[in-house]
Amino acid sequence: MTAQTSGGSAYREAGVDIEKATAAVERIKSHAHATFGASGAAAPIGHFGGVYRLGAGEDRLLIASADGIGTKIKLAFVLGGRAHARVGGDLVNHCVNDILACGARPLFFLDYVAMGKLDPDVLVELVGGMASACGENGMALIGGETAEMPGLYNDGEYDAAGFIVGMVEPDRFIDGTRVEQDDLLIGIPSLGLHTNGYSLARKIVGVTGEIEHDRAILSAPLAGSDGETIGSALMQPHRSYLAAVTPALDAGLIKGMAHITGGGLVDNVPRMLPEGVAAEFDRQSWRELPIFTHLVEQGNVPDMERYQVFNMGLGFVAAIEERNREAVLAMIPESRIVGRVVPAGTTEPRVRGLT
Repeated sequence: MTAQTSGGSAYREAGVDIEKATAAVERIKSHAHATFGASGAAAPIGHFGGVYRLGAGEDRLLIASADGIGTKIKLAFVLGGRAHARVGGDLVNHCVNDILACGARPLFFLDYVAMGKLDPDVLVELVGGMASACGENGMALIGGETAEMPGLYNDGEYDAAGFIVGMVEPDRFIDGTRVEQDDLLIGIPSLGLHTNGYSLARKIVGVTGEIEHDRAILSAPLAGSDGETIGSALMQPHRSYLAAVTPALDAGLIKGMAHITGGGLVDNVPRMLPEGVAAEFDRQSWRELPIFTHLVEQGNVPDMERYQVFNMGLGFVAAIEERNREAVLAMIPESRIVGRVVPAGTTEPRVRGLT
């Protein structure tokens, strides 16, 4: 939902053009939809996971998703050691949260790792982090691919992608179509940036890829925090929201969900809303972590752009009926009411109250 952006100048100058990427995705959807035909594809592309209906006799939908770590991975190159395990776990949790937004529980995961030159110790840390996160989310890491490609990646660098498949019963599939005016929006706090916005974050803090220079920057104290460094704040986990959301999901109290990743609240919340309604947030209802305050102030990031590049402290948003407020808040103790579903005007943005 790019119409309400202010141009995304800061992120674009850091090398990422959200509006161009969104337009490209719209253009390629037709190619994917052309393959649906008589296959089991059960929903258009655009929600948080792809949907596939199993054959006759199976009352289940498979939900699949694929993602990468993004440029957070560059911080792992600098910090080394357990930072590789951290981004491996981030990759898994990102994928888990995407299919969770459809109501699905994870079944299995596969990985793809590409290195210029194989570094066994780094690979073991990275995949170990993936395996640990898979175990925590109750799914299996059933395989993957490791590619060694000299000349494509610099020494000490790699890239990784994850592929997840989960399952949900058709009557428990959630795509937001049941969300209505006057429903409440609940938010679950993030621990940090997830795995998004790091191209801008790295530019703001001044890391360059030169290890000693970058380590000095990342070891500096973060203003407003309780002894945290800039590096530790930037490397906070992309947490899984599966355990937190499951009780309310099992009770049938959730009508729509959004995982707040690339595009922030501005682009992700509309994905869980039907036509005719919008999300109005109460900006004072949740805490902004010190790392976001630091990045916004140091980078002079415009009001709307900060909510499109970063999650700004909200990692997961769900829509519920107002009569279920107390029950859901009790089931998800860390959650809080962060807004409400309101009528959508013809010229107004689909996400309001953030500036």
